Amino acid sequence: MTRREPKITVIARGPYEVTGDVALCPRSVAYSPQGEPLTWKSTAALPHATTYYLCRCGQSRDKPFCDGSHAFELFDGTETAPATTFADRAEHHEGPGITVRKDGDLCHHAGFCKQELTNWFELIPQTDSTGPLSELIAMIERCPSGALTYELDGEEIEPPLPEAIAPVANGPLFVSGRVTIERADNQPIERRNRVSLCRCGRSDNKPLCDGTHAKIGFEA
Repeated sequence: MTRREPKITVIARGPYEVTGDVALCPRSVAYSPQGEPLTWKSTAALPHATTYYLCRCGQSRDKPFCDGSHAFELFDGTETAPATTFADRAEHHEGPGITVRKDGDLCHHAGFCKQELTNWFELIPQTDSTGPLSELIAMIERCPSGALTYELDGEEIEPPLPEAIAPVANGPLFVSGRVTIERADNQPIERRNRVSLCRCGRSDNKPLCDGTHAKIGFEA
């Protein structure tokens, strides 16, 4: 049997329909003693059907799966994320041998790009040294939304990530591996290596995450 294309379809006022047997691999954040995000922790993959449905309203009692709660909560899933491309929106920040591109419309403040002593922006002028350069690259590659990307000597580089969906503990759905995402309103979502989809139901940038889950204390 031919495998269907891995795809996420946003259902109007409803859940995400996932087809193509996309791996579902929950993950959480590992924090420093100061409470700063350091890296990702993965757990065992969740069993699922070839086609399955993930909660988008934030109310399911069977998270990350949909249990139909959106119908009772009268969930408004209206999509408001921009239909332009990352290249159209991104700022360019030049450093020695590296260009960092930032798209503020995608950022949901996961926090991997800063720490107590420095942040991604402060590291850019220091990238003629390997230490700051590698630290900057590590920060960028942990960004789940893809709001930060980088080029080395003009070549865009992305971390090798599998086709997968990772429900982040108390956070969004981290979609990796350039899985196709189709909006309910037929507007395009650019196919990218890293995308964060809202699953608390309250983002003002649906279907993308904007960090609202942290403000409302979303738990899943």
